[in-house]
Amino acid sequence: MAGDKDDQGRLTRVASAIFLHTEHAIYAALGILLALTALAALIEAADLTWSAIRALGGPEKILEVIDRLLFLLMLIEILHTVRVSMRSGTLTCEPFLIVGLIASIRRVLVITLQSSEITHAKDWSPEKQALFQASMLELGVLGGLILVMVFAIFLLHRARDDGKPAGEESKEHAGA
Repeated sequence: MAGDKDDQGRLTRVASAIFLHTEHAIYAALGILLALTALAALIEAADLTWSAIRALGGPEKILEVIDRLLFLLMLIEILHTVRVSMRSGTLTCEPFLIVGLIASIRRVLVITLQSSEITHAKDWSPEKQALFQASMLELGVLGGLILVMVFAIFLLHRARDDGKPAGEESKEHAGA
């Protein structure tokens, strides 16, 4: 019976090591793909920025540049989350809150520009009024969501006993 327990313990350790190495390989592949995507997004954002500067772009062009840059920031935050997960072996929620915050801010910017275009239109129709009201409702919901996420990030920072941001956990927390 003792031999069965030793075999079972050894099998559990081997299976655990295989799963851990598989998990790390998948995280590494995901990290490489995210890094390549972020690099492509950076090149596109640089091209958009350069074309906006040359054309002295209006609000639509500037919003497009900001939208691309915020998308790039989201990719970097997700890449950071993958890196932290590989290093510490745990999944932290703070980077996801930050990505959600950035995505909400992106949406607020888009809605603001669209609403601005609607209100400056010469022909004010019931459809445009309904669209404007729906946009204002969505802005209100997004504003509340942004406040909740900022408060959640604040609470996470405050609750963390070492006071460091996610990814800079101490060696005890990182499992080393």
